[in-house]
Amino acid sequence: MDKFMKLRKNYEFKNVYSNGKSLADQYIVIYYIRNTFDYNRIGYSVSKKIGNSVVRNRVRRLIHESFRLLNIDVKTGFDIVFIARSKIIEADFNAVQKSIKKLILKTPIGKVDEK
Repeated sequence: MDKFMKLRKNYEFKNVYSNGKSLADQYIVIYYIRNTFDYNRIGYSVSKKIGNSVVRNRVRRLIHESFRLLNIDVKTGFDIVFIARSKIIEADFNAVQKSIKKLILKTPIGKVDEK
């Protein structure tokens, strides 16, 4: 399993937003940029528009767990930020996981399966 850490500082998020590339679908927006490390750094952003703290933390946990399970299909050396859209409240775990997988495979982050 590949190693990854969290983005925590505001300037790290701003760097990804301003210099990175993005893709989106109905549930999630993903920003990514290459970093200088041999591991990925992941950030999650869930707006107060999504709901109260209980709902936001649930969404954050859904995104984190979905990405963690897919992390073996991801190249290392990237900063990645996942931004939740308001429609994610209606989604279940499988829908979020499919959404993340689809977005990652459209980026240079995703490895192509040899099957």
